[in-house]
Amino acid sequence: MGTQVSVVIPAYNECPNLAELVPETVKAMEQAAVTYEVLVVDDGSTDGTSDLMRELRGNNVRCLRLRRNSGKSAALSAGLSRAGGEYIVLMDADGQDDPAEIGNLLAALDADEDLGLVTGRRAVRNDRFIKRTTSKVYNRATSAVTGVRGSDFNSGLKAMRRDLATSLALYGELHRYIPILAEWRGYKVAEVDVEHHARRHGESKFGRARFWRGFLDLITVKFLTTYTGRPFHLFGGLGVIMGAVGSGLLGWMLVLRLMGDRIGTRPALITGVLLVVVAVQMISLGLLAELAVHLRPRPRTDAGLDIVEETADAGDGA
Repeated sequence: MGTQVSVVIPAYNECPNLAELVPETVKAMEQAAVTYEVLVVDDGSTDGTSDLMRELRGNNVRCLRLRRNSGKSAALSAGLSRAGGEYIVLMDADGQDDPAEIGNLLAALDADEDLGLVTGRRAVRNDRFIKRTTSKVYNRATSAVTGVRGSDFNSGLKAMRRDLATSLALYGELHRYIPILAEWRGYKVAEVDVEHHARRHGESKFGRARFWRGFLDLITVKFLTTYTGRPFHLFGGLGVIMGAVGSGLLGWMLVLRLMGDRIGTRPALITGVLLVVVAVQMISLGLLAELAVHLRPRPRTDAGLDIVEETADAGDGA
């Protein structure tokens, strides 16, 4: 029997937490009575994580070590590419996710064949007030911008089917938006309430920069999921709006000039010219982007599409 569940744990300088978390995860998977593997991705740790994993590794525990710290998305991408389970579980290494909840996530996937991803929703979060508050703002903004329903997009505890895991392209900070990317690819996503613990040892490795990086990646995700195949809708739309405002200002300046007013020093004239010039550039950029999309290689008409099932009538044949 092949591996049923792969638990992927990205870790950066979480040695004390891993010493407790890995055995707990193994115990939880043994109780779930499934074939499993625990894959720890050491993201260039310098605290002895590699030595610890040499002691913990065995038939069901593996470690993948990156030469340098590359970020959580890169670590997850490396882990997903090497996970062999039918179901892939993602879990943070800080000890805040409870391995005992993995069974609930897997049960949700088994109960609904159309479900591709289940996120563990931290109903009661054991984090600082500022972190809880900013997380609420982030979740509401993400839902509003992308149109995907959810209240805990950035939860580290997730379970997904293998076909979704192999289709994800994670880089930068896109690990925060796995539910968005999953729904964009046509998968059904859901959330299940899970228990959340306080961090056991050490401090969070994500500083204040995660807020503005997350905002920039939200723009990236919105662009990727909405305008990848139609970039002119974005750039052309912005160009048309700017051009309309700029033309309005220049029209106003023309009327004033015909009435005898001096307009050479008016800010509205400069603003109108600037907006029209930028509008031409935006429209040109949109057309070039459309040309790039049109000319990109297409080996098949269905290339890039996630085809779930292909059937034929019983009478078809040579």
